[in-house]
Amino acid sequence: MGLMSKILGGNQSRTVEDYAELDLEDVDAGSAEATMQVHIAEVGSQADAIDIKDAVYDGDIVIADITRLRTEDSTVEHVIDELRQVAQEVDGDIVRKGDDQMIITPTGVRISREKLGQKL
Repeated sequence: MGLMSKILGGNQSRTVEDYAELDLEDVDAGSAEATMQVHIAEVGSQADAIDIKDAVYDGDIVIADITRLRTEDSTVEHVIDELRQVAQEVDGDIVRKGDDQMIITPTGVRISREKLGQKL
């Protein structure tokens, strides 16, 4: 399974051990500090949306696994509505990838609706 498949695909639950930290000492990254982070989140209830909202308000990108929210109750729609509202408030962007992933971005970051190498 490729790196992007591990991050964005699959139907199984992920843990911290599923992600490999790469050694960047071999890369000349300069001394610039990162002004933005990409967070991976697992959403199992409406309460989990709070951390996602805080991260987006702080200017970070969140990739949220909403697999555990695939239910018939209204929780899914409430969470999606909350996250959509946050994206609108910060003039960011939000997309849903399939039934199990959402990407929420802060101000100044847009998500392309075209896959690289393909025209939709």
